[in-house]
Amino acid sequence: MRWIREELESRAVTKWAGRRVTCYDVTDSTNIQAKADAENGAEHGSLVIADMQTAGRGRSGKSWSSPPGANVYFTLILKPRLAPEKAFMLTPVMALAVAEGISRSCGIEPRIKWPNDIVMDGKKVCGILAEMSAEKGSVRYVVIGVGINVGQQDFPAEIADVATCLRKECGRDVSRQELVLEIMRAFEEYYEIFAESEDLSGLTERYNGLLVNIGRRVRVLDPAGEYEGKAKGVDERGRLLVETEDGSIRQVYAGEVSVRGIYGYV
Repeated sequence: MRWIREELESRAVTKWAGRRVTCYDVTDSTNIQAKADAENGAEHGSLVIADMQTAGRGRSGKSWSSPPGANVYFTLILKPRLAPEKAFMLTPVMALAVAEGISRSCGIEPRIKWPNDIVMDGKKVCGILAEMSAEKGSVRYVVIGVGINVGQQDFPAEIADVATCLRKECGRDVSRQELVLEIMRAFEEYYEIFAESEDLSGLTERYNGLLVNIGRRVRVLDPAGEYEGKAKGVDERGRLLVETEDGSIRQVYAGEVSVRGIYGYV
């Protein structure tokens, strides 16, 4: 993976995002490595990338298939001056960046399934997992892990019907280095827009323009009780607005809540 690190660092066009890169042929999880690096003084914008993970994770502790030589697995370390209750909005910022990076490097436009999946043709191509360390009302660091199916075409049985890869969707091989470079460029741009207001007000229109759920009937899988309604988009805090049968609007927070289409994954 050394040549990937050298290429990423030499070709970087960002001011800070992904300028320092640590690469692994194999690691347990880039998020785990990134948290250790953050604890040991890694700077804002440092990137941890691996060719293979043995313990990749998604939301709610679900495992993430991470075979070698095919996909992109990376984690970006952030040390924002931000209140902990605002840190969750960095996940949709990364979702926008991944969608833009795929569009720039592959020439195809993916969509976002709220809150943190990137989808193409109704199937998942990328998952995002953010984790935070905070104390005394301030964020110490946030790590945002990204797993993108680039070349993998065979998936575990439990996800085979909802997963796809960039190679299949765009009909050609995709440079993993080029993809990461474009995501870092887009993330830095969107992060700085976010940082101006510390919310998504400057990005809401762009996010809703890519939101695959918008205008569709969805089922909200809330531990407090499931319900259905029509997705109306997200607000400036990244909450999904769902219009229920009685015409009221409910604000859905990301976290342990999931949203599914009435007739399928999206």
